[in-house]
Amino acid sequence: MNILITGANGFIGMALCRKMLSEGYQVRGAVRGAAQMLVLPSGVEGVQVGNIGSETDWSEALAGIEGVVHLAAKVHVMRESASDSLGAFREVNVEGSERLAREAAKARVKRLVYISSIKVNGEGRSDAYTEMDRPAPQDPYAVSKWEAEEILRKVAADVGLEVVILRLPLVYGAGVRANFLRLLRLVRLGIPLPLASIKNRRSMIYLGNLVDAIITSLVHPKAAGNIFLVSDGRDLSIPELIRLMAGAIGRKARLLPFSPSLLKIMGKLTGRSAEIDRLIGSLRLDSSKIRRVLGWEPRFTVEEGIRETVRLCVRQ
Repeated sequence: MNILITGANGFIGMALCRKMLSEGYQVRGAVRGAAQMLVLPSGVEGVQVGNIGSETDWSEALAGIEGVVHLAAKVHVMRESASDSLGAFREVNVEGSERLAREAAKARVKRLVYISSIKVNGEGRSDAYTEMDRPAPQDPYAVSKWEAEEILRKVAADVGLEVVILRLPLVYGAGVRANFLRLLRLVRLGIPLPLASIKNRRSMIYLGNLVDAIITSLVHPKAAGNIFLVSDGRDLSIPELIRLMAGAIGRKARLLPFSPSLLKIMGKLTGRSAEIDRLIGSLRLDSSKIRRVLGWEPRFTVEEGIRETVRLCVRQ
């Protein structure tokens, strides 16, 4: 089976390329330019598509392709500048996705798996999100991902392309960056962390489990037309995560009790409210639908995923 992966040089894309190659798929990786071509795993056929938007030429990338995994996106980053407007997100995430889907249909591609975000459901709710919830995106990135889902479902209805949507929580694994890696570095340094009093719950998904879920969604006959929320199936508090990280390094977690409300005040005073909220807030999702409909189960436990992530990150 010939598969096109957009954003093939990214955190998820590289792992997905390697896994699909190991399972005998023919993999083509779509990247922006020559520099990104150089980092693609051996065995991946690279193709340059330039910037993704409403005018992207996908003809070379889609020639002979049977399935597409669309990972490439303009992503949400902390402390975005004023220039990061909703329009900029829409150009890549909405208009670019529609262009790819319509060109894929013309090329007789059977199925497209779109990688979305749990942020489409919303943020700040203590109950677990499900696929049945009314979407409540709260920032330009999340709005653009929701609009992309909607336009892809419309394209699917118009031209018969099979579309599967996966909404992801935080993804961790080899190559993880941002808050997860920063927290791991603090744990490695043995710095006491004032997080023992946090009683939040957060869903995550290990990279190895995610790529398996993507492949299942790409080939399973019952996946077409569905939205799935995916996770490891076990939600962690921040203190639990820190203890797992510390255990994987072979040391004891150093956690101190501290009022969550005071942490929020400190976040406001330092201009890091969003980061503090993500650290101590809850974000849970119910991934039972993909298990029920597709029979998918995570191949790795949370302990195995954290241990392997730590092992590879420590070597960086």
